[in-house]
Amino acid sequence: MLDWTDRHCRYFHRLLSRQTLLYTEMVTTGAIIHGKGDYLAYSEAEHPVALQLGGSDPAALAHCAKLAEERGYDEVNLNVGCPSDRVQNGMFGACLMGQAGLVADCIKAMRDVVSIPVTVKTRIGIDDQDSYAFLCDFIDTVSGRGECEMFTIHARKAWLSGLSPKENREIPPLDYPRVYQLKQDFPHLTVAINGGVKTLDEAKAHLNHLDGVMMGREAYQNPGILLQVDREIFGSDEELRAGMDVVRALYPYIEAELARGTYLGHITRHILGLFQGIPGARQWRRYLSENAHKAGADVDVVERALQCVIAPHGSV
Repeated sequence: MLDWTDRHCRYFHRLLSRQTLLYTEMVTTGAIIHGKGDYLAYSEAEHPVALQLGGSDPAALAHCAKLAEERGYDEVNLNVGCPSDRVQNGMFGACLMGQAGLVADCIKAMRDVVSIPVTVKTRIGIDDQDSYAFLCDFIDTVSGRGECEMFTIHARKAWLSGLSPKENREIPPLDYPRVYQLKQDFPHLTVAINGGVKTLDEAKAHLNHLDGVMMGREAYQNPGILLQVDREIFGSDEELRAGMDVVRALYPYIEAELARGTYLGHITRHILGLFQGIPGARQWRRYLSENAHKAGADVDVVERALQCVIAPHGSV
C-alpha cells in the first residue's frame, strides 16, 4: 500500500495487534539500491514484519532480499499484483503475471541467498488472461521452478490499461471460490486471500478454506478492527486494550520522532480512523487534521484531540 503502510503506520498497528504479520509499503529495488534515503528503516517493535519488494531483475531482487535479511526482516514478499501505470513502466507489479518464468527466476534468486520466507502477492489474472487454467499455470511455474511455497492472492483480476488503481480494487469482481479451489489443487502450498475483507467474521469464514487472510484498506481506514484480531483470530487471552490506551502508548514514539525532526502530521494521519463509529470520532479526526501540521505541534495536540472521544462519553 504505497504511501500508506510506512514505518509510523506499522508501529501504530503493532500497538493494536501483537501477532498480525505487518507488511511494508511496496519498495522498489531501485530505491533500495540507488536511493538516498534508508528505505529499509523500521522499528524492532514491528516484528513480525515483511518487506514487500517491487522489481523484475533477479540479481537486484536477490541483493535486496539479502539486505532485508541482514536488517532483520521476517519475510520478503514480491509484489505481482499492483496494476498502476507507474509500476508497469518499471516492469514490476501485476504485469509480471504474464511472465511466470521471470517471476520464478526472481523468487529462486532470492531464495538462494536468504533463509527467511520469500513469498508472492498476486492477482487471479490480468486482462483477458483470466482463466483458472492461466492462474494454475502461473502458480505451478512459480512454485515449481521458483520454489515459492507461500502465495497471497488478491481475488480479483487486474486490468493493466483502462482502469485506475482504485478502479482495479473495485470494478473487477471478487472471485473467492477460485482462490479456494487453488488451495484444493495445490494443498502443499500456503495460500492466503486478499481483497474486500472488511470484518473479522469474514476473515474467519475464509480461514475455513485457506491458510491466511490479508486485510489492507479496511485495517488502515478502520484500524480499531485490529484490537480484536489477537483474541478473535489467534486465540489470545490477553486483556483487550482500549483505543485511548493505544493512543497514549504511542506518545513515547511520537516524542522520539519529533526529536528526530519528524512532523506530527506524518504520524497522526495513520490514526485518524481509530475511533470509527464512536461518538466524537468526527471531532477527533477534525482536530488532528486541523492542528497536527501546525508549527510546534506535539503530543499535547493528540491528547486534546483524544478528549473529543473521552470527555463526553467516558473511556473508549
